Amino acid sequence: MRNVLNNDDLEHEFQKNGYISVPFLNTQEVAELKEIFFNTLPESGGQITSGEIKVNEEHLITYDFTFIDKNIEYKRKVFDVITKYFEPHMKQLLAEYKPIIANFIRKKPDSGEVPLHQNWAFADERKYSTVSIWCPLVDSSAENGTLQVVPGSHKRFGENRGPMVPWELDGIKNEIIKNHLVPLETKAGDCVVLDDSIIHYSNINKTEGLRLAVQLICIPKETPSYHYYLDPAAKDQKIEVLEVDHEFYLEFNPWKLPTNKKVVAKVPYEMAPLTEDQFTKKLKGHRFDERTIKQPHSFIQKIKTLFQAKA
Repeated sequence: MRNVLNNDDLEHEFQKNGYISVPFLNTQEVAELKEIFFNTLPESGGQITSGEIKVNEEHLITYDFTFIDKNIEYKRKVFDVITKYFEPHMKQLLAEYKPIIANFIRKKPDSGEVPLHQNWAFADERKYSTVSIWCPLVDSSAENGTLQVVPGSHKRFGENRGPMVPWELDGIKNEIIKNHLVPLETKAGDCVVLDDSIIHYSNINKTEGLRLAVQLICIPKETPSYHYYLDPAAKDQKIEVLEVDHEFYLEFNPWKLPTNKKVVAKVPYEMAPLTEDQFTKKLKGHRFDERTIKQPHSFIQKIKTLFQAKA
């Protein structure tokens, strides 16, 4: 597994916990990004919803993510702006990563709960770690719905994650929220770098102010980006691994079947719902990117065994 971070101490902390918290943007950059958000907001096309394409269930989303905006050009502008501000800091912090998705995340008062989840898988996570840089533009606290994580939960659950792939933790979300989360109160301009496979959540904004944050999702420069899709209507129930590019995410609708994409693999779909006890045990177990090394009997070992037997 290649390094995620340039600093060895931060790398050790990241691999242990699945995240780090560090200073990131300066005061001027925070102020400028806030101004850009409000100045460009009239260009937003509003959020894509599941109801618009007549799926079985209407999904109510109470937070505002640029990623699911209807206006592709607005999404492109947001990506370019956030990348411009983040890139010099990202280069200093991350070990040769490239951005693929950018978001302004807005929580209005009395709304904005982001359900317990893992981010989608964006690469082969047995070989790489993809990350989200989450940076609030106002001080983020438990009161206004700060990010909360399950430390050490990265690379242990939901290996092939995508918008249509059921999650083995769906049945115990409430228990995890109640018993396992740690809130990450973060000053404006500081950031949390998350492994995209870590389990996380954020509550509603209980204050009268707007909670505004920025997210940039990044993958190692040398790997293509993958999208994991399970067609619920398919008989074989295999997850398709699609090789995609930056443009795919700009045009993406999470409730539509991707078309004209390169399928690089098909993974058998297996999902066994976990109990909270099983979840707790798995937290302490091996990560799915850790190979169990079986020590084979080498030629030398065989010779030693032979001589020991004769002795």
